[in-house]
Amino acid sequence: MHILYSDDAVLVVDKPAGMLSVPGRGEGKRDCAAARVQALFADALVVYRLDMATSGLLLMARGSAAQRKLGIAFAQREVEKRYVAVVAGRPPASGEIDLPLIADWPNRPLQKVDPEHGKPSLTRFRVLAYNAADDSARVELEPLTGRSHQLRVHLCALGHPIVGDALYAPPPIRTATTRLLLHACALRVAHPTTGQPLAFASAVPF
Repeated sequence: MHILYSDDAVLVVDKPAGMLSVPGRGEGKRDCAAARVQALFADALVVYRLDMATSGLLLMARGSAAQRKLGIAFAQREVEKRYVAVVAGRPPASGEIDLPLIADWPNRPLQKVDPEHGKPSLTRFRVLAYNAADDSARVELEPLTGRSHQLRVHLCALGHPIVGDALYAPPPIRTATTRLLLHACALRVAHPTTGQPLAFASAVPF
């Protein structure tokens, strides 16, 4: 894990795949990005989470006031996050996935599409490259909402699950690689104190 940026209000971390964002349940799940950052910055607070299997940029706040302002910015869709994924098959060149999501309670932590009870969830996507050799595509993703597992469920519902997705992809796609091929590669946000724009990038490791 690397701390890419720090000041008196904002921290940006590059989280590796396989690391929890926040502590999980049980003694073996205390190690996480938040705990490691808090060992260096005692006032560090999580603004949002990345799935354990997802790598990339993770935003944290220093103190509750900064956390509150950043949380409001997320709720008002003033924070831009972009991801890169490798998906199975050949999706359209670009588009939007507008499917409401809800927790699949009997099968937690899975989420599912639920047109009646789900929360509005919107993802934009565009293909960066097609790979005919293994029938996959490299896709840039922009979640306009921040639902749990949103990108993973939306792409699976589109018929193009993310390669290496142990929760949603069928077995051949799930086992085609040793990790989930999903990376949070870009982040843009206004500084909670100064209002100045901040932009961060993380190289895609796959």
